[in-house]
Amino acid sequence: MFKLLQQLYKRKVAFAGFVFIVALAFSALLAPWVSGSDPLAINPIDRLQSPSASHWFGTDNFGRDTWSRVVYGGRMTVITGLGVVIFAIFFGVLFGTLSAYYQGLGLVLMRMVDVMMAFPPLLLALVLVSILNPSVINVIIAVGITYLTTTARIIYSLTLKLREEPFVEAIISAGAGHFRVIARHIIPNLISPIIVQATFIFAFALLQTAALDFLGVGLPPEIPSWGNMLTEARMYITRAPWLLFFPGIMIVLTVLSLNLVGDVLRDRLDPRFQDDVG
Repeated sequence: MFKLLQQLYKRKVAFAGFVFIVALAFSALLAPWVSGSDPLAINPIDRLQSPSASHWFGTDNFGRDTWSRVVYGGRMTVITGLGVVIFAIFFGVLFGTLSAYYQGLGLVLMRMVDVMMAFPPLLLALVLVSILNPSVINVIIAVGITYLTTTARIIYSLTLKLREEPFVEAIISAGAGHFRVIARHIIPNLISPIIVQATFIFAFALLQTAALDFLGVGLPPEIPSWGNMLTEARMYITRAPWLLFFPGIMIVLTVLSLNLVGDVLRDRLDPRFQDDVG
């Protein structure tokens, strides 16, 4: 962990991204104290106020404090992002390892994955959310399904290589059961690419959930989220541009930070980049 922080510190921009992600995580955890007000509290007298000392990010068309809504939107981003990562990684690793280890099963599962990968991720998520109805859990499932396909493909190819390694063949020859081989010898060797993949899934899941919210088929409109804030603010783009700017810049900074940290993790954890990293 210390070496990873050193590597991050060497890259000032990536380190700034790491600090931003840590700050976002803490603000999501401590949202009631960081926000300072209820994100759902309506005050028509204060509607569409520009940023000021009393309302740092201004107010929206209902007089709700934009700073508070941005903070709670960050909490929702962390919840949905982590949910998508857990869902996609769990089922992606499960499908990928089983498909590579059991070739007959792999013919079926990988063809299903190929079919799902033929659809654009946003379109597939849009169809799934429309079928499941908008809710936090259903959005996580819908977006998670679109990204478990790429995870399954990556894990499938890596597991095929691991199966041919001498230490795996030796373990199988010694009489180890299939479950033991997968759980104790194959999956632990996949931890590094899984961690790297998780950072990129989080970033793309943020973009996809925000897009679904903006289209009105993601999280319910009463839940503060950056995507919902954008779709509510589009009618006031000239009169109150801060309503679009603050949630929009938070999306940009979060995705950029995750990608920068993901690049450092890849360079640090992927053996192919070890010589370059030093």
